[in-house]
Amino acid sequence: MVTVRARILFIEEVLGTCAANKEIHSEFIASKAPDAAKREQEVAAIGVEAATEKAMTVFPRNEKGEKIFWAYQIKGFLKAAQKTNNLLYGKGSKFYLPNYKAKMDNLIFVKAIEDSWKDKESGIVIHEPEGVKAVDCERPLRAETAQGPRVTLAHSETCPAGSYIVVDIMSRDDNLEALIIEWLNAGMLYGIGQWRNSGKGRFLWEELDQETGEVIGGNRDD
Repeated sequence: MVTVRARILFIEEVLGTCAANKEIHSEFIASKAPDAAKREQEVAAIGVEAATEKAMTVFPRNEKGEKIFWAYQIKGFLKAAQKTNNLLYGKGSKFYLPNYKAKMDNLIFVKAIEDSWKDKESGIVIHEPEGVKAVDCERPLRAETAQGPRVTLAHSETCPAGSYIVVDIMSRDDNLEALIIEWLNAGMLYGIGQWRNSGKGRFLWEELDQETGEVIGGNRDD
């Protein structure tokens, strides 16, 4: 069994992925948005439900109110990285993993370093840089539907660049350690969280010694 302790340092802002309560989002529009008057006109024109449809994504919080990731979100990124590996590398490569979804479901585990395997998961705390204010991200979403082209406004809570998380990535198969490193290196190209195909949530990482916390690897200085 092998464990890689990784400090993931975000070089682009990270967007939340959990759907927010519509009432909370409406209150946010009224109190925080700089163009609130225009939003009120929009809501009056098309209705509250349409205006807030898929409108905001946020981060879950722990009991202290801190923004967190759940372990499955990080594991989802790792799976996406391996899917890309399988497209890039042919069979026989050390980076090719047949039946990767089933193998990763059963062999790869992610947890916050504060969590015990015996305890209920508390979430992976996102440490935001002091003195840097998170700015929410808005962008249009365009889609072709049966009724024709449609544009909706997507709105996401963010954590700023410079935020970081620390996780343990464990494999029950020691031979997968090289893949863990490769998955983490892929964070330079595509990230974690909402709208990651635009580069949001990209990161560098450091491998930490599990006893001393010293940096012993990673790609931050590459």
